[in-house]
Amino acid sequence: MAAPMRKDEGRAAATEARIAALDLPKGGFSGAARADALARFRAMGLPGRRDEYWKYTDPAPLNAVAAPDAAVFAADEAPIFGAVDRLTLVFVDGVFDADASDDPALAGVEITRLAEAARSDIHWAQELYGVLEARGQSPVARPFAALNTAAATDGVLIRVSGAAAKPVHLVYRHGAPTSDAILHHCVKVEPGAELTLLESGPAAARFNKVLEVDIAEGGRFHHVRAQGRDHERRAITHVFARVAEGALFKSFTLTANGEMTRNECVIEIAGDDAVAHVAGAALGDGRTRKFHHDDTVFVTHDAVGGESRQVFKKVLKNGATGVFQGKILVKPGAQKTDGYQISQALLLDEDSQFLAKPELEIYADDVQCSHGSTTGAIDETALFYLRSRGVPREEATALLILSFLADAIAEIEDERLAADIVARLEAWLARRKR
Repeated sequence: MAAPMRKDEGRAAATEARIAALDLPKGGFSGAARADALARFRAMGLPGRRDEYWKYTDPAPLNAVAAPDAAVFAADEAPIFGAVDRLTLVFVDGVFDADASDDPALAGVEITRLAEAARSDIHWAQELYGVLEARGQSPVARPFAALNTAAATDGVLIRVSGAAAKPVHLVYRHGAPTSDAILHHCVKVEPGAELTLLESGPAAARFNKVLEVDIAEGGRFHHVRAQGRDHERRAITHVFARVAEGALFKSFTLTANGEMTRNECVIEIAGDDAVAHVAGAALGDGRTRKFHHDDTVFVTHDAVGGESRQVFKKVLKNGATGVFQGKILVKPGAQKTDGYQISQALLLDEDSQFLAKPELEIYADDVQCSHGSTTGAIDETALFYLRSRGVPREEATALLILSFLADAIAEIEDERLAADIVARLEAWLARRKR
C-alpha cells in the first residue's frame, strides 16, 4: 500500500495541477518577469487555512483547477459612473471587447493592451510588470498575485505624463458560468501627472486581478471601483502601489454580493510627504447565497512625513461574514509618520460575523499611529429618535446604515463618483428591506 501523502507533497501536487491547467504566455518584454513569478508561485504553493493570512478565508475555490460554476446575474441597473464623461474599456470574461470599448486615444494618456504589448521585446512596462508584485511578497506571501503575473494574458498598460483628459473606466462583464479570468494592469504616473481609474463589474465566475501602480514625485492617482452584483462570483484582487515623494494614492472599493471576495492592497510609501488612503464599503446578505468578504491591507512607511489612512466599513446580515486584516509597518527612519486604521462592522442580525486582525509594527520613535476595530448592531437610540419623528423603521435603518458608511465614502474626492456610489448603496438597501 502506498504511503500517505505528506502535507507539503499535497500542496505541491495541487500547485502543479493548477499550473498545468493554464496556457502560460511566453516570450516578449514580460517573459523574464513571468518566469520569475512562476518560480515564486511554485516555491510558495497554493495557500491553505493553516496559513496565517488565510485562517479567516477558505481559499479552496481559488485553489481549484477549474472555476466553480457561477450563474450569470442579469443586472437591472443603469451602468455605474454613467453620468461621468469617461473612457470605457470593456472586458468580457477576461477578454477585451473592442466593439464595446471606446478608442483608447480619447483619454489623452498612453494605453496599450497587455495582449498586444506582450508580443514586443521592448516596452516601457518592462520596468513595472511584476516588479511591485514581487516586492509585495515580503514579509507576507501572496501566491495568487504571483500566479497572476505568470499567467495573465490581457490587461491594460497605462502611462500618464500629464493630467488625463478624462477618467479611464475598466468594465468587467461576466458572460459564461464557468469563466476563469486573469487580468494584469500596470499604471505609471509620471512626475506631476494625474489619473482617475474606475473599475466596475463582476468580471467572471472566478476572477484574479493584479493592478500595479507606480506614482512618481508629485503625481496623483485616484481609484474607485464597484465590484459587481453577481451573487455566485468569486474573486481575488490585488493592488500594489509605490508612492514617491509628495505623491498621492487614493483607492475606494464598493462590494455588494458575491459568494467570496478577497481584496488585497499592498502600499509602499517610498518618498517623503507621500499620502496613501485606501477605503472600502461592503454590503453582504447571506439570505440566498453565502457572502464572504475579506479586505487584507499592508501599508509600509519607508520615508519621512508619510500619511496613510485605512477606512473599512462592512454591513452584514443573514449569516454574512466580513474579514479585515490590516497592518501598518513603520520602518526605521520613517519619522513624522501619520498612520491611521479603522475597521468597523454593522451586524444586522446575530447570525453574521466580523473577524478582524489590526496590526501596528513601528521601528521609529517620532510617529503618530493608531488603529481600531469595532463590531455592533444598529443604534437603537438613534433608531428610536428617527421613528419618533415619523420615519418608518426600514427607512430609518437605511439612513443609519448610510451614515455608518459615510466615512469610507468620504475618501472619494470626486463628488460625482461619490454620489453614484451612494445611489448604488441606496438601491441595494431598498432591495433588502426588512
